[in-house]
Amino acid sequence: MTPRFPSLRTARPLAAAMFCGAVLFGALSTAQATVNPPIYMAHGVEYMSGGIGSDEAQLMETVSPRWPATFEFAIKDHKGADFAANVHVTVRDSSGTALLDNVVSGGPFMVARLDPGNYEVEARIGSQVLKQELHVLQGAPTKATFVWPAGTDMASAGTRPVQ
Repeated sequence: MTPRFPSLRTARPLAAAMFCGAVLFGALSTAQATVNPPIYMAHGVEYMSGGIGSDEAQLMETVSPRWPATFEFAIKDHKGADFAANVHVTVRDSSGTALLDNVVSGGPFMVARLDPGNYEVEARIGSQVLKQELHVLQGAPTKATFVWPAGTDMASAGTRPVQ
């Protein structure tokens, strides 16, 4: 009589191989996962910065719409622009109070939980400072892009090519 189901002797190696493959796939997937950059707080304002490497840059672009303010930093070059990191950022409210005071961006993107209102944002690489007004509206994320001219001190900026 021929059994309807394969014997346990032949099914066990197949099941063991499938289990090992699933464990290995899970381990590789976990190793590839992008970890969120830490969230910091200054004067009651949460902020996060990052974007070094394509996975982290994609993560920052994904979370950006969930934050009221996004800042992007770059330096022009002969090919277009390089993302900049290690940018010193100060955000002042309409009365001139520094809410983020000389915090350092760990990558070319920074997001901040600013209340609705008007702000002045100052971004500095070395001795070169750029300033922009920022208007944050309730429920409408806003973005400010800072692009320094070619020749900005690249050593103090910590740049990487735009991808």
